[in-house]
Amino acid sequence: MMQHLDMALLSAFVERWQPDTNTFHMPFGEISILLHDTLKSDMGGLVRLSVDAQVGGKWKSKWYDNGAMHAEGLLVSGGELKIKEMEVQCYLFVLLGSTLFVDKSRDRIRPVINLFLKDHLQLTDYAWGAGALAYLYRQLGVAIRAGSKGLCGCLTLLQAWIYEYFPLFRPSQLPQSPDAPRASSWISPRLPGGDEARQRLARYQQLLDELSADDVTWTPYGRDGHTDIPRSLYTGPIRFSDIAEGYDPARCLRQFRYRQIIPRAMTVPHDQYRPASDSSYIVFWDPWVNQLWDNVAAHRLDLNFASRPCEHPSEIVEEYVDWFLIRSHPRITHPTDGVPQP
Repeated sequence: MMQHLDMALLSAFVERWQPDTNTFHMPFGEISILLHDTLKSDMGGLVRLSVDAQVGGKWKSKWYDNGAMHAEGLLVSGGELKIKEMEVQCYLFVLLGSTLFVDKSRDRIRPVINLFLKDHLQLTDYAWGAGALAYLYRQLGVAIRAGSKGLCGCLTLLQAWIYEYFPLFRPSQLPQSPDAPRASSWISPRLPGGDEARQRLARYQQLLDELSADDVTWTPYGRDGHTDIPRSLYTGPIRFSDIAEGYDPARCLRQFRYRQIIPRAMTVPHDQYRPASDSSYIVFWDPWVNQLWDNVAAHRLDLNFASRPCEHPSEIVEEYVDWFLIRSHPRITHPTDGVPQP
């Protein structure tokens, strides 16, 4: 589906991203990509370069430049080494760098990913879904900066998530076997850019402004998604490498089929620097937060203590709307603007 991303649709959602809460702010409240949504989707050793050369970005070749390795070159180098283990490591490096942890270079992959691939026996021990989600949260936060251009991260996850939760934007869907990737069922057509993309963006903006909570499929994977994925109720920062982003399911209780209440204050970074330029986007967390993920039982939202099951999928407490409207702006377009025709 990567070749069929609707960048106008993604942009319309990115405009509503709030990096302080890592949620999309809609007219009806907050909604986000949660951990159960992700599961329902050493450079030097590989290319015979020194570590200093990698980090400094001074070594250049037709495959390696500007601190990153070209994906094609990595696969070629892996095959030339004639070492099966290295070839597999190169393949995994390219796979992760071109799917879960995509950056704006498009065809280059940053060396940090390979730090997690050195020991093949540990690959299944890592929380790849949480890592990909932390990385996507960060990229969404960067993308809303005034000086930022483009969007990266696992955009296939983002677009598939939109299709799951928002029927208004869904394309047609193919039947598939139970073990097939869920995102691969969507038939997302190739869409033109230019003026037509700008017209689609304007229409998406207007449609989102008019969206109600009843237009959302709050539990597309069934009512008990959090039972299948218990860590989806974890509360605290999620990480990938040096990136840490706040995660709080209490802000999105309707996605667990529970009545939305006014959420408590989130665990927040010690400090943060989010200027217009995306190159200087920095978030600082206190060291103790790194221990939260290892003790999920003690940092897991108790749904029955926080709220109660919904009688209606979009149920909220009475005071929630007033609380939310004071803290957000539910519309992107001017109320008098018409909906552009497709």
